[in-house]
Amino acid sequence: MTIPPHSSQPPYPNGLAEQSFFEAGLQTLALQLGIPAPIPPHELPWLRDALTHSSYTYELRNADVRSDAFAQGQAENYERLEFLGDAVLKLLVSEYLFERFPHYREGELTKIRAVVVSDATLADFAVQMRLGDFMRFGPNEERQGGRRKTSSLACGFESLLGALFLNGRMATARQLLEALLDDIVTQVDLDPTKSNYKAVLQEKTQADGLGLPVYTTISEKGPAHRREFTVEVAVESRVIGVGVGSTKKEAQQNAAADAFKVWEPDA
Repeated sequence: MTIPPHSSQPPYPNGLAEQSFFEAGLQTLALQLGIPAPIPPHELPWLRDALTHSSYTYELRNADVRSDAFAQGQAENYERLEFLGDAVLKLLVSEYLFERFPHYREGELTKIRAVVVSDATLADFAVQMRLGDFMRFGPNEERQGGRRKTSSLACGFESLLGALFLNGRMATARQLLEALLDDIVTQVDLDPTKSNYKAVLQEKTQADGLGLPVYTTISEKGPAHRREFTVEVAVESRVIGVGVGSTKKEAQQNAAADAFKVWEPDA
């Protein structure tokens, strides 16, 4: 699936013109995704939500005058869809990797997936699609550069996948991802530093319903040109790994790798 570039658009104008401008953008995005125009009416609500930043609804609720979109129930946001879209993303990426690398073991597939589903990668996907051009933000968030924030773009991309799933367009979501995944997966697979144990450990702790890993530097010694750092990693206040390295980042990676030697999520 080739994703044609979207012509640059100015930020959505405030006032009565905003809703029609936003709706026109939805139709343009749908065409890029291979959805015939006009978008079926029953699919519009989820797509609207997916491309609406939480600042838009929060600022509307606090405004003295509510817009027609709010009054008509068209001013929800992507927060719930992001939750669903995250699951859709991991399923489709896992399926893609499973089929592309039939000889890779679970650990190798997990390492690649951890990089591919990171916010940085998802934001890059969103930039390639010019997804930010189609999103709507509250005026304050817009002024603060929300349309270019990595977190906003990544969340918007996940939410779009969630909307496509709910609209019965899983094939469209799969086609979109396949078009975006080919190059980045090849890069990650060939990168000798793909063993990102920190990312994999975080993914596993979240999947098991645990808290985020916490890294603590417990010692630092040696001359300036040959420092040695010792870091321990803990989950829910329990130390599960210790690592040593010439930089804090290296020590943290080694601590995360050490954690997998004794990983017992059900303990």
